[in-house]
Amino acid sequence: MCDTFVALADTTLNGDVIFGKNSDRPQGEIQDVVTIPATTHPPGELVECTYLSIPQVNQTLALILSKPRWMWGAEMGANECGVVIGNEAVWTTEPYYSAGLLGMDLLRLALERSHTASLALNCIVELLEQYGQGGNSAEHFALIYHNSFIIADPTEAWVLETAGQYWIAEQVTSGTRSISNDLSIRNQGDLRHPKLIPYAVEKGWCQGEKDFDFAQIFSEGGLQVPSHDSREGRVQLLCQLNEGEFTLDTAQAILRDHKGNICMHGKFETTGSQISSLSSAGCEHWFIEQPHPCEQEYKQKTFSNTLVQHSIRNRI
Repeated sequence: MCDTFVALADTTLNGDVIFGKNSDRPQGEIQDVVTIPATTHPPGELVECTYLSIPQVNQTLALILSKPRWMWGAEMGANECGVVIGNEAVWTTEPYYSAGLLGMDLLRLALERSHTASLALNCIVELLEQYGQGGNSAEHFALIYHNSFIIADPTEAWVLETAGQYWIAEQVTSGTRSISNDLSIRNQGDLRHPKLIPYAVEKGWCQGEKDFDFAQIFSEGGLQVPSHDSREGRVQLLCQLNEGEFTLDTAQAILRDHKGNICMHGKFETTGSQISSLSSAGCEHWFIEQPHPCEQEYKQKTFSNTLVQHSIRNRI
């Protein structure tokens, strides 16, 4: 059901920021890698997202997206400014709604409109406040969930987690960080919805900031602490074991790993994958467009009109 990670410059061999994500979708669903040019939009134009139409901004940035063909939004992607985002399905105690922006819509909108990771975070929470999240996230059956995100650029990275209208964000300041399909922020975060803790206090879930635990309070079915045998725990372990020598090869190996079912096969399968290298000298992005990273070579994608494709192994 997806895994996303980021390794900051202090832990990579080359001093770049490395981002990776596997997108796990229903078996047989087609996921495309598409490039979208920067575009100027006339006043009053609407952008038709998967289920909602909302006002468009004057200028949108060039994008490379990996997206299920049937929806407007994307599972992951990058923009021309070096911002990358991956999202995860999470299940929370807050209500689910049949109308709203999908997490994938929020991701694409943020990439279109944001020159930095911080601006992308702000864009998502502002859209969440205005339009809410909701709608079916599967093409042929019902699947509604809330969303978490890793948002990164060459200089900073954030984890953003949501529960309905509420949200919390944690800045990643060193090392590696990963998210899967469970809430993971265990405290009051670095940024949060202004009414998040008052809401939890009103519900009797905590007494205040000191005992506030976002993941504990809002996880549907209670907080699950991942073991090293679980997919979530396996990603965390592999990231941590490679701190200090993290490379593009490391990212590729993690996304191809089967011990934790990171490279997923079955009724849900890994239908897309992204690896990005982010630095002030330039940003580069590699994707797979067919199921199963273990069976595919990552191909480099650029923002030029003619896509340049190289094996990731030729770049390292």
